[in-house]
Amino acid sequence: MYIGQPVTYRPTMWHTALQERTYDLLDRLGVGFLRVDTEDVITMEDCRQVDAALQVRVVKTLFLCNRQQTQFYLCVMPGDKPFVTRDFGRVLGVSRVSFAPAEMLKSMLQTEPGGTSLFSLLADEERRVRFIIDRPVLQTPFYGCTDTTYYSYMRLQTDDVTRHIIPALNHTAEIVQL
Repeated sequence: MYIGQPVTYRPTMWHTALQERTYDLLDRLGVGFLRVDTEDVITMEDCRQVDAALQVRVVKTLFLCNRQQTQFYLCVMPGDKPFVTRDFGRVLGVSRVSFAPAEMLKSMLQTEPGGTSLFSLLADEERRVRFIIDRPVLQTPFYGCTDTTYYSYMRLQTDDVTRHIIPALNHTAEIVQL
């Protein structure tokens, strides 16, 4: 699998408008990053090579919904931690949570499966999605994620994520222990 050399600048071509908005936000906030371009990286197993290139553990970002598809959640957790729907439901007081359909991910967050990121919330202007972060994600110095594509991954300082990026997304992060 191809993984480029780490760089500290924006891509020169955009795969999506949301990807461009991601870097516009980082520029506006003055937040630095380390980025690698890749071939299609979709699974967490594929991310291990990205982890090594960026010297960070890429987080797992899941788009979930209730059975009626009326409540939506963007859940960020450590990449190597299994997602247990029962635990998620118990902690948030919701039942029957499952992965939202790919079509909903695309329509609501303008993101393809494998590219989901906290930056996907830029597309949720109606604020229909609850943003959930598993506490251990915030207990590391660096935060690894996609740039809303599965072609580029970045390493950010966790402090920048909590102090600058999350507030700029106009969503409140609910910090939980899953």
